[in-house]
Amino acid sequence: MPKKTVFSPLVVTPTNPHAQATVAGGHFYAATVSLDVQGKIVGVGDIRAQTRQALTNLKHLLEAAGGSMDDVARVMIYLTDMRYFAGMNEVYREFFFGDSLPSRATVTGSMGMPELLVEFDVIAWLGPDA
Repeated sequence: MPKKTVFSPLVVTPTNPHAQATVAGGHFYAATVSLDVQGKIVGVGDIRAQTRQALTNLKHLLEAAGGSMDDVARVMIYLTDMRYFAGMNEVYREFFFGDSLPSRATVTGSMGMPELLVEFDVIAWLGPDA
């Protein structure tokens, strides 16, 4: 099954050589950060605002692919500092809750833009016809 590029006009168009998201073999793949549609960082210094923007971007991309947050199976969370873990989790719970919680892991590392505090690398299952 060929892969498909996913595009949402509600998410910034990348200037680097990558798609906003990709669907292949029924799986959805995306990595999101706290950039608004103009490419500006939302919430500099504010982990809650950055988490909310990054997960809102993810929601838009999933919807553009025909899915929803309930379809997310795996989340890899990158934080620049584990001191942000509680604040990130506070907002994360607004997007992921109930019986559809994905598996996840959280690690620390640096980001491509120093003002970014969090990045979400996500895999979702959209089904064999996606």
